[in-house]
Amino acid sequence: MKKGYIKQLHLSLKSKWMLAVGVTIFISYAIISIVLYVALQTWLINNEEKNALRTIDDMSTFFEAQENTVTIQKLQNNSALMKAILTQEQTVRIFNLDGIEIMRINDVTSAAEFPTEEMNYFSTIIEKQSIDGTEGYVIHRAVRIGQFQGIMQLIHPLTTFHTMMNYILTTILIVGFGAMLFSVSISYYLANVLVKPIVQLRDAMHLVRNNGFKAQPQFDYSAHDELGELLQMYRTLMNELEISFTKQQQFVADASHELRTPIQVIEGHLSLIKRWGKNDPEILMESLTTSLTEITRMKKMIEELLQLARREEADESAAANIEEVYEQVKEELLQLYPDTQFYLAVVGQRAEAAVTEHALAQIFRNIMSNSIRYNSNVPNLQINILYNDTDSTILVTIEDNGLGIPKEHLPYIFDRFYRVDESRTNHVAGTGLGLSITKMLVDKYRILMKVDSTLQKGTIFSLKFHKK
Repeated sequence: MKKGYIKQLHLSLKSKWMLAVGVTIFISYAIISIVLYVALQTWLINNEEKNALRTIDDMSTFFEAQENTVTIQKLQNNSALMKAILTQEQTVRIFNLDGIEIMRINDVTSAAEFPTEEMNYFSTIIEKQSIDGTEGYVIHRAVRIGQFQGIMQLIHPLTTFHTMMNYILTTILIVGFGAMLFSVSISYYLANVLVKPIVQLRDAMHLVRNNGFKAQPQFDYSAHDELGELLQMYRTLMNELEISFTKQQQFVADASHELRTPIQVIEGHLSLIKRWGKNDPEILMESLTTSLTEITRMKKMIEELLQLARREEADESAAANIEEVYEQVKEELLQLYPDTQFYLAVVGQRAEAAVTEHALAQIFRNIMSNSIRYNSNVPNLQINILYNDTDSTILVTIEDNGLGIPKEHLPYIFDRFYRVDESRTNHVAGTGLGLSITKMLVDKYRILMKVDSTLQKGTIFSLKFHKK
């Protein structure tokens, strides 16, 4: 039993489907066939018994209707009417009270055993006996023919009944065998249709495992059912995994590329201190200060790279007061850049935006700090914020009066470590990841962002928030 179960576990899904369908149909058909066969057998055997009793009743009525002067000899000479009452298989014998046969009609089968019990007038005894190897009903009834009193014996063979039952059984078996073949064929076809997308899914997984995410095949199953949803879910999961894998690879590549320079700087200063700088306080202090600066820069870069590598879901219950977050970020930036001028204009109501305060502060901080750092040489630098609360959305624009960004560079400013002009920005402190983090947060909270810039006039960031 256990071995059979283990063998079933190693069958293909198609084979299991066909086996399950075949066994289910076989058991269902067998139960229905048995019930029908037993019901037909009971109905037919009762019908045979009723036919035998009807015949004995007709014969009794015929004899009772004869004149009192009729004799057995007259009846024997005129037996055509009596034979018409019987069927071709039935036999009737008339015995006297001593069990001696007096008359026989339709001599088809041998005589049955004479009843031993005493019979009253028109009393009936019905039994099932086997005569000459053939099963049948044997009916004995006391009868009066004119002045004669005797026992009438009717033998009703069940040959027709058994032939009918054999025919029904053969039909059930043939129909059952045909139904099994038909159901197995249909189940095989359906198994091929239903298992095909699962086989494609398995092959796709093998292909991705062996050749990577770029080797994903196309599925030709487009039905909107459970299998279609499964394939769609697989595509979604593969896209999510590919994005995560790409971000992981990008994180490793970015970290190894960007951390190489500060590590080399620190290594150079430590080597300088080891050789002869430890005896020169000025060189020692300069090297330690530079190393600590590079370590701080490395720490910030690693934190920002990790933040970009994470794929956290947006907080659906998030809500932030834009004006309060702006004031907080402004105070932070004024501590670092006291010469910068900030202006806020509010139009409409002051509704909350569907974003966390931390994410909103980071978006404001990255945009405004970039505007300040890259325009540090601009006199009277201004950051103007317009807070426009409309009926359905909240529009926030952050505008500076700086140098602006050339049109050809605008599509790439959100790329990691992208610099508009190395000769112009190599003096700017930062990791080059601020706007990449801003883009990630904007996408996470479904914020619409647009950037416009004009050289020597400034840059405008437009942010459209959903209301909470």
